[in-house]
Amino acid sequence: MNSALVVIPTYNEADNIQQIVSAVMDLSIPLDVLVVDDTSPDGTANLVRQLMATHAGLHLEVRKLKEGLGPAYIHGFKWALEKDYSYIFEMDADFSHPPQALAPMLALLEKNQTDIVVGSRYKKGIRVRQWPLGRILLSVGASLYVRFVTGLPVADPTAGYVGYKAKVLSTIDLDDIRFKGYAFQIALKFWAWKKNFRIVEFPIIFTDRKAGDSKMNTSIISEAIFGIVVMKWRSLFKK
Repeated sequence: MNSALVVIPTYNEADNIQQIVSAVMDLSIPLDVLVVDDTSPDGTANLVRQLMATHAGLHLEVRKLKEGLGPAYIHGFKWALEKDYSYIFEMDADFSHPPQALAPMLALLEKNQTDIVVGSRYKKGIRVRQWPLGRILLSVGASLYVRFVTGLPVADPTAGYVGYKAKVLSTIDLDDIRFKGYAFQIALKFWAWKKNFRIVEFPIIFTDRKAGDSKMNTSIISEAIFGIVVMKWRSLFKK
């Protein structure tokens, strides 16, 4: 077992899963991978099982229900903590997060330069490719909104490419974070910041998915808009 684990949640990612697993595990740094699949009807889990025969360090957890990004990550994080991994990453399956960035991001954690490293789209400018202007404006606006409401000093608070020291995730009450979509990403960073963990942003180039369908929808957006206000309010009374 390696000391670092990459958690990849999937739902209908058959077009991407084999390539992303190979891209991560073929890096020059030692990494294990956990795929958390929400019983994808397109056979994503079966493709992972095939890869497990030739990729040592590849693991699969299949959940019975499709509950969203947040619950899938919590499942993966708890699994990782039970296995005593030292560093735990979250990453999308669609190549929007460049696998090659894992090496410098892990190095920041291993050298104790931070407790959390964020693969940031908005550190040192807007670093997004192949998104329409409307999607960029929505994302940048969401980041500004989150920073205004929460005070979180992170340029890309909704980023889903993040590495954590295990002690960060073990300190946060994961069961208390009930967001299903991208608000989950904000909540993790927010509660870690409130507990005085160090957060560093590492600039990446974010590229829109080439295969498969985006999981973004109006319910995810509304959850983030209103849920973050409630989260901030709760933080005023929570130690």
